[in-house]
Amino acid sequence: MEYITVLWAFLIVSAPYLLFGLLISGAIHELVPMEKVKKWLGAEKFSSILKAAAVGIPLPLCSCSVIPTAVTLRKSGASNGSTSAFLIATPESGVDSISMTYGLMDLPMTIFRPVAAFMSAFLAGTLQMFFNDFKLPDSEKDAPVKSCCGSKTPAKKEFRIKNIFQYGYGKLSDDIAAWLTVGILLGALIEFIVPANFFTEMGMIQNRLIILAIGIPLYICASASTPIAVSLMLKGLSPGSALLFLLVGPATNISNIAVLQKYIGKKGVMINIFSIAFVALVFSFIVDFLYAHYFTIKLNQQLANHDHGTSVLENVAAILLVLLLAKGIYKEKIKPRLAKKEVSACH
Repeated sequence: MEYITVLWAFLIVSAPYLLFGLLISGAIHELVPMEKVKKWLGAEKFSSILKAAAVGIPLPLCSCSVIPTAVTLRKSGASNGSTSAFLIATPESGVDSISMTYGLMDLPMTIFRPVAAFMSAFLAGTLQMFFNDFKLPDSEKDAPVKSCCGSKTPAKKEFRIKNIFQYGYGKLSDDIAAWLTVGILLGALIEFIVPANFFTEMGMIQNRLIILAIGIPLYICASASTPIAVSLMLKGLSPGSALLFLLVGPATNISNIAVLQKYIGKKGVMINIFSIAFVALVFSFIVDFLYAHYFTIKLNQQLANHDHGTSVLENVAAILLVLLLAKGIYKEKIKPRLAKKEVSACH
C-alpha cells in the first residue's frame, strides 16, 4: 500500500508538467516541419552543426523515433556532423523532459540539462567534421523527387490546432508511454525500497563509472529517466551524477549503435559515444561544484516528504496521464501482438 502511495505521488507531481510539455511538443511539431530541418542541416559547416544541436534540444523525439528521423536526414544529404549533433541533442532533451525536470527538480537543473545536451551534440558534430571522412554510399542516398509538371514548390502545410493535440497526446505520448511507465514505476520502487543515503557511501568516481557502464548500452527515454534520477537523488546521489544519468541514458543504446554504423561509420559511432560521455562527465563535476557552493538542490517537496495534500486539478491531471499511458501501451505494445496472433491463427 505504501508503494502505491509513493507511485501516486510521482504521478501527481509529474502529470501537470508532462501534459503541458506534450502540448508544447505538439505545437513545435506542427510549426517546424521536417522539410525545413533538412534544409538547415545539409551543408558541411559549423553553422549546420550549431543548427542541428539547437533544433534538436526542444524537438519532441525520443531515442526510438530519432533514429529513423536522423537516417532520413542523412540520406537526404545531411553531413556526418549535422546528423550526429541532431542525433545526440534530440533524445537527451525535449520540451516534455525539460518540463518534467522543472516539476520534479529545480530551475538550475532545468537549465543545466539542455545546455549539457547542446554541448555534447556540438562537440560530437565538430569532431565528426574534422576526424570522420565516412561517405554514405550512393545506393543509400535518396534521389531528388521531380515533379511531372516541372519545378514546383511543395504546397505549404496548413496549420491546424487539432494536429497539435493529435501529435502531442497521440503519436508522441504513444511512443513514450511504455518507457515512461517503466520510469515512473522504477522511480517509485527505488524511493520505496532503497535505503536513505544509499549513494553517500559511494565515492564520486565510483558512482559515475557505474552510471556510465549502465547508461551507455541501455536505453531509457528522457522523460522516463527523470523520475528515476529524482529517486536516486532522494537516496543520496549527487546532482552531478543525476545529470550524468539524464544525459547518457537517453542518448545511446546498443541497438541504435548497431543501426548507426551503416550511416556514419564505426569511427563516427565511437566519436559520438566519446562526446556524450566526456561532456556528461565534465558537466557532472561542474554541477556538483555549483550545488556545493552556490545552489541548494530543491527536489519537489511532495516527493521528498511524501506530502499527501493535493488539489483536485493535480489528481485529474494524474488520472489523465494514467489514461494516456494505458492508451499508448495498448496501441504500441498490446494491439500489434494481438493482430499478429490473429494473423497466425488464420494461417
